[in-house]
Amino acid sequence: MKISYNWLRDYVETGESPQQIAQWLTDCGLEVENLKKHQTVKGGLEGVVVGKVVSCAKHPDADKLTLTTVDIGKGKPLTIVCGAPNVKAGQKVAVATVGTTLYTGKGPLEIRETKIRGQVSQGMICAEDELGLGTSHEGIMVLDQKTPAGTPASKYFQIEDDWIFEIGLTPNRIDAASHIGTARDLVAVINYQNPKLKKKLKTPSVNNFKTDNNSLHIPVVIDDQEACTRYSGVTISEITVAESPAWLKNRLLSIGLKPLNNIVDITNFVLHETGQPLHAFDTNKISGNKIVVKRPPAGTIFTTLDEENIKLTGNDLMICNAEEPMCLAGILGGTNSGITGNTKDLFIESACFNPVFIRKSSKHHQIYTDASFRFERGSDPEITVYALKRAALLIKKIAGGKISSQIVDVYPKPVKNIRINFQYDYLNKLAGQVIGKDVVKNILNSLEIEIILEEKEQLELSVPAFKVDVTRPADIAEEVLRIYGYNNINIPYKIKSSIVLSPKPDKEHLQNQVSDMLSGQGFREIINNSLTSIAYYENNSDYRAENTVKIVNPISRDHNALRQTLLYGCLETLARNINHKNTDLKLYEFGNIYKLNNVNSKNPLDKYSETTELAILMTGKKENESWKADDSYIDFFDLKNHLIHVINKMGIAQSDLEIDENNNYNIYRYALDYKLNGKNIAATGKLSKNLLNNFDIEQDVFYATINWPELIYFYSRLKTRYEELPKFPEVRRDLALLIDQNISYKQIEQLAFKTEKKHLVKVNLFDVYKHEKIGKNKKSYAVSFILRDKSKTMTDKQIDKIMQKLARAYRNELGAEIR
Repeated sequence: MKISYNWLRDYVETGESPQQIAQWLTDCGLEVENLKKHQTVKGGLEGVVVGKVVSCAKHPDADKLTLTTVDIGKGKPLTIVCGAPNVKAGQKVAVATVGTTLYTGKGPLEIRETKIRGQVSQGMICAEDELGLGTSHEGIMVLDQKTPAGTPASKYFQIEDDWIFEIGLTPNRIDAASHIGTARDLVAVINYQNPKLKKKLKTPSVNNFKTDNNSLHIPVVIDDQEACTRYSGVTISEITVAESPAWLKNRLLSIGLKPLNNIVDITNFVLHETGQPLHAFDTNKISGNKIVVKRPPAGTIFTTLDEENIKLTGNDLMICNAEEPMCLAGILGGTNSGITGNTKDLFIESACFNPVFIRKSSKHHQIYTDASFRFERGSDPEITVYALKRAALLIKKIAGGKISSQIVDVYPKPVKNIRINFQYDYLNKLAGQVIGKDVVKNILNSLEIEIILEEKEQLELSVPAFKVDVTRPADIAEEVLRIYGYNNINIPYKIKSSIVLSPKPDKEHLQNQVSDMLSGQGFREIINNSLTSIAYYENNSDYRAENTVKIVNPISRDHNALRQTLLYGCLETLARNINHKNTDLKLYEFGNIYKLNNVNSKNPLDKYSETTELAILMTGKKENESWKADDSYIDFFDLKNHLIHVINKMGIAQSDLEIDENNNYNIYRYALDYKLNGKNIAATGKLSKNLLNNFDIEQDVFYATINWPELIYFYSRLKTRYEELPKFPEVRRDLALLIDQNISYKQIEQLAFKTEKKHLVKVNLFDVYKHEKIGKNKKSYAVSFILRDKSKTMTDKQIDKIMQKLARAYRNELGAEIR
């Protein structure tokens, strides 16, 4: 939000510098993010003066140039060569003197004394585009003959120097979304800083408002009283639509608005002055001479002021005439009812709408305006008539015309001020120190919060309607403290603390340990939005749409549900990186996932579940490109290895895991499930082509997911055991097994430990061989066995006996052939 320093001082008398005011505004909760100097015309027309053309003669060496002498009010007249066809003796013109810098559309132009076709030129007679006052270059600007020569152009054109505060307005401070609203806070701060000043907020008077005639009455009907709290309007006839005066254009330009015409500029001016949006209708385009506020049927086509056709949802509040919609209420007008150069009679609207309806329509149609910004945060129903009178008086003053009706004010259910019982002791406890009662009352009065009843230790307060977010004692305390200044709250030198026993295991610590390990292995952590598109779960047999938690008022169609899995967010991140030529990726994400369960319970929250998931994703080459790097690509076993490292980090041995094939071919081409005591704790595999095609990913992607709460649960039940280091050496023996293709290494490992429970320490697969020579559907596994006796050194006889027992078990139970 932009606030003009010059404009702000219309409502509060202060001689403080812009820098001091910026500091005060920031301290009271209106953070000034930027303070910059502004000039209506860049450069302020410094060095440009009004001159009188004394004489004109043809240039001796150029047909299209004129040799002029110009009096600029001091010294000798200047000799200036001019190329404009309309220059004549006796004219008053704008002269850029030597040394002046003009800021044109083509960039800065420095005026120097120079020779043009042999004749000295001591300045330049300017056209409007050269001064930055317009776009025309058809000829020089001819000024008012009564203007004395030597008058600074900045004075003639009413060029203002100003300072602009760019304020980061928080959603709860919509009461300050105007110059008067900001001035109100500034008055409160000044009165707190120096109570003797007793500053008052100066609001423009509308006491001169009166009806000239009743020749153009337009009745108003509110069909939807839930969506429209109050609707006020008045008609003005016989106006003249023209360019706005300089002061009005300067005000709008200072805050970044482009002046259009006097009527539209006045509605914009009042909006940024009071915070109340207005809308002007051409009465000749109000069919049936009637205003109806309602929600037209779904599917109705409406053409906006931007000439864009939108289809109404049935919940869009519209301002209609007797036949059709004219305006998307509180957001944007229509192309068939706006003000044009031919408008003579108009109807001014000043209303208060339900923020929920405005926000939903604005978000659905993706239309955001200054009006919707204010209405969707809550506007003041008590200011509609004041703003209407203010605009009507300005229109009469600037555009002429007559007020041709009484004010139509439809206010079915007047909004009452909120009453709050506020105790001084409550404020002091929140602040941590005693704040004087007189200070509190001074601040509340400056903020226009009325004190209805004052008792010894408490106040009965009436909160004005424009403070839509002040509804309870905590809000009153915030209002007082932000003016009092959080910087004035004393910082205690004593810290009071209590011993807290945190629950074990420390989940955050474990998550950080795993994150550090993965990051150390070359992975990058990603954080995706928990909000996702429900489209991912439609016609999805793995994550059903009926189990998705939907957002009632989504910010967009891409963020209308809570995610059931981290998978789709990870693939979005992957696709974005691949599109930016970053194809070799190792990623992980810790995140919450959500589910809507079909359960009957008195507690409505029981149907919602939230849990944490760890996702790991790998794709591309194993190593970065280098002259000595291996050019191989990531495969299933690379990801499986990292997954086992995570599980081992949590104290779970690989030998304790149960491994099954995962047959979910919607997600994986092939995959494995890891279980512990019958519960799924992880899955890993290669993602299916169909799934990747949905994200336009052509390369292979390997994905693992870990049920983090289950892993934490098993970790919490682990008991740490200590053993002394072995005193006797271990022995290794190898077997080459020719087995059927369908036999897994897990079966070989489990059978080994089942057969030899006492001396077998470790089993490892170190080679796999497949070839037609060894038979179809056959494979050869080279397996190593580590043996150790804890009480003595093993003998060859003892070792051979164990190996014969293992070989026999493999032959009998797995049909293996010992090679």
